[in-house]
Amino acid sequence: MPDTNLPPSKTPALSKNEGIKARSRALRGTIAEGMGNIVTGALAEDDTQLTKFHGFYQQDDRDLRAERGRKRMEPAISFMARLRIPGGRVSPQQWLQLSEIARERANGTIRLTTRQTIQFHGIIKGNLRPALSAVNDALLDTIAACGDVNRNVICTSNPHASPAHMEALALARRLSDELLPKTRAWHELWLGEERVAGGEPEDEPLYGTTYLPRKFKMAIAVPPQNDVDVFAHDLGFISIERDGAVIGYDVSVGGGMGMTHGETDTFPRTGDVIGFCTPEEAVAVGDAVIRAQRDHGDRSVRKHARLKYTVERMGVDAFKAEVERHLGHKLAPAHGASFTGTGDHLGWSQSPDGTWQYCLFIENGRVHDLPDRRLLSGLRAIANVHRGEFVMTANHNLIVAGIAPEDKAGIAALLLQYGMEQGMSALRLASMACVALPTCGLALSESERYLPGLITKLDAVMEEAGLRDQPIVLRMTGCPNGCARPYLAEIAMVGRGPGRYNLYLGAAPDGTRLNKLYRRDVDEKAILEALTPLLHEYAAGREEGERFGDWVIRAGHIQATTAGNRFHEDLPEAVAA
Repeated sequence: MPDTNLPPSKTPALSKNEGIKARSRALRGTIAEGMGNIVTGALAEDDTQLTKFHGFYQQDDRDLRAERGRKRMEPAISFMARLRIPGGRVSPQQWLQLSEIARERANGTIRLTTRQTIQFHGIIKGNLRPALSAVNDALLDTIAACGDVNRNVICTSNPHASPAHMEALALARRLSDELLPKTRAWHELWLGEERVAGGEPEDEPLYGTTYLPRKFKMAIAVPPQNDVDVFAHDLGFISIERDGAVIGYDVSVGGGMGMTHGETDTFPRTGDVIGFCTPEEAVAVGDAVIRAQRDHGDRSVRKHARLKYTVERMGVDAFKAEVERHLGHKLAPAHGASFTGTGDHLGWSQSPDGTWQYCLFIENGRVHDLPDRRLLSGLRAIANVHRGEFVMTANHNLIVAGIAPEDKAGIAALLLQYGMEQGMSALRLASMACVALPTCGLALSESERYLPGLITKLDAVMEEAGLRDQPIVLRMTGCPNGCARPYLAEIAMVGRGPGRYNLYLGAAPDGTRLNKLYRRDVDEKAILEALTPLLHEYAAGREEGERFGDWVIRAGHIQATTAGNRFHEDLPEAVAA
C-alpha cells in the first residue's frame, strides 16, 4: 500500500495500473481471448499492460501512423519482445537459435540492450506464440523482462576476467531466479501448459496480487570497471575483494534515470550506498529491498513510483531501517570502492585463464547486415565454430568470450571477412542511443537512426581539435525516460520534440556524478555550435589525463551539482539556444 500516513478517507486513489494488476488473475487478464481475435493485430488496452510482465510491448510503426490513419486503417501493430538473460551470457547454439527467431518471426534484426539482453522487434500477433515457444526451445524466456517486477539483472561483463566476475554472473542468475514472479501464466499462454482444474491457488509471496508499484532494476559491478553504471539502478551490488577473494558487496539503493520534461518533481538520481552484505546474504538483501519498495512505493502516481522517489520521500536512513527490518538484521558498514570508467574493453584481450575474448562494438546495439559490415551473418558464422560463449554488455556491445588459443586465428579471420573489425573514432565507440522512433511510443525525437550521422559531424570537429582518440561518453535518447542512461554521460542529448534536444554536459567518467543541463531545446545546428568551441577549448586546456566531463566543470562551463545525487532540468544556469 502507498506510504501516505493519511486517514483512509484521504488516501489518494490508486493508479489505473493497480486495478489492472489486481484483476488480472495472476497476469492472465483476457490475453488468451485477445490472441484468438483475428480481426485486429492488437490486444485490448488493459492486456497491453499485462503483457509487459510476459516480456513484450505492443507498438506500432509511427512512420506509417499518419498515412494509415488517413486511410482509416488500423495502425501497423507489432510487438517488441525482450528476453530475460541475467548477466547477458548465451551459448553459441543459443545465439544461432535467437538469430533464427529474428529472421523468421521478427524484423530480421537483433537489438542488444543496455540491460545485457536481446530485443526482437516487428513481431506480428500471429508470430508471438511461435516466437516465444522458440525462445523457450533455446532454454530462455521473456518472463519479467518488463513490467512492475524485478527485471533482467545485469553484471560486469566477461566472466572469464577474474573469479570475482564469475561470481557476479552467478549472483545475477541467483537474484533473477529467486525473485521471479511465481505465476504460471507465461507457460500457459505461450507454451500451452494446462492449468490443473481445482488445483492450489497461486501465491505470490513476494509480489502479492499487485506486484511492485513500478519496474525494478538491479546491477552488479566489479571494480574498477563500472560498465553497468551501478548507481543508475534501483539496487546495486558492488563487489568487494580482499586478497583476491570476494568477501561481499556494498549495497546501493535509489538510482534511476527517468524524468519528465518540465515536471520538477521528477528527476534522475544516483543510488546511495547503505551498507555491506556477505555473498550469502545478497539474495536476501535483494528480497528485503523489493519488499520495502512493495510496501512503501507510491501506487497512486506512477511517475513517482520508482524506488528513487520512495528513498527521497522516506529518507535514506528510514528506508535502510525498513530494509533491515525485512532482512532481520542490520547491514554491516560499507567498505567503499572506486571506479575508473564505464566503457567496455573493445577489441582483443586475454583472460587470466588463458582464453581470449573479442569485444565487438555494436553501434546502438543493432545487429543486422549492412553492405560493408555484416554483423548478423558474421556472428552466425562465428557461432558455428566458437566453443565459448557470447556475452552482451551493458553498453550494448557483444563479447565473443572464452576463445581457446587455437581458435583465435579462425575467429579473427571471420571478423575481417564479414567487415566486423573496423576502425572507428573513440567518440563513436563510447556512444549509445535508445531505439526511439519509429516503434517506441514514448519517443519525442529520433535517436538510434539519427545519432550515427551526428557523430560523423562531431568526428570532424574532434579530428580538427586533435581529439580523435580521446574517449568522451556520449549518449542520446528520444525522450527523457533515460533508457540509454544519458544523465550519466559526459555529453548527452535528450529528445524534446522532432529534431530538438536538451543538451547535458559534465557527468563523471566513472559513473558517480550526474551531468547538468547546458542548453535547452536545441537542434543539430545549435548542438554543433555549442560543442565545437568547447571541444577545441578542452583540447587546448585539459590537464594530463583529464576527461571532458571533469574539464567542463573545472573550466566553469558547468557548475558541480549542488543537489546531491539528483537534479531536475529547470536549473537557472541552463539557457535556451
